[in-house]
Amino acid sequence: MKTTELRQKNDADLERELIGLRRAQFSLRMQLATQQLNNTSQLGKVRKDVARIKTIKRERVAAK
Repeated sequence: MKTTELRQKNDADLERELIGLRRAQFSLRMQLATQQLNNTSQLGKVRKDVARIKTIKRERVAAK
């Protein structure tokens, strides 16, 4: 997910996206723990997307 796409979304959309990514991250961690995860790079991608969303949310709060 690109940062420019995330900046165009409002706060409610970002929150929904963050919740979805957190659920995906949990699912990936469980798959990793049970040796069912084939593509381990997904973990890093989801983690970075979560960080991007949190950064944008923090920037918006700081700008107010």
